[in-house]
Amino acid sequence: FLAIGFETTTPPTALVIRQARAEGLSNFSVLCNHVLTPPAMTAILASGEARLDGVVGPAHVSTVIGSEPYAFCARDYATPLVIAGFEPLDVLQAVRMLVRQVNLGRAEVENEFTRAVTPTGNRRAQALMAEVFALRPSFEWRGLGSIPRSALAIRAEFAAWDAEAR
Repeated sequence: FLAIGFETTTPPTALVIRQARAEGLSNFSVLCNHVLTPPAMTAILASGEARLDGVVGPAHVSTVIGSEPYAFCARDYATPLVIAGFEPLDVLQAVRMLVRQVNLGRAEVENEFTRAVTPTGNRRAQALMAEVFALRPSFEWRGLGSIPRSALAIRAEFAAWDAEAR
């Protein structure tokens, strides 16, 4: 199984690996290419190559990790971030919130998608991810290069279902 995606798709992969272990499956393995949003954003902001007035934060990722992990955008890079939902009105409201921050000279993390995103995110999904995955020392991103601690690897205790280990 090729496991790709950001924090959103990681909990289901963790569940299927746990299920494979519980059922003792020997004909199933996972090639893990799960990546993490905040380290990629840090790399982009730290590079100084992109001039961003603000960031529309991803709703799907934020339902898992919450809004707190984006605090570095405002604190370290004076870049406002607004987490937006998926509906057209969500996106318009998030853009309005970003424009307001820029016009007022503010840099904060705001959450437009409060009906699904909390400050701390989905703790159960986070615990599941932590049980099955560990941070990779670095990962090669298409278009961004190698970014430290920006992707996940399957923990050694699940190596029987890790295509890299196998």
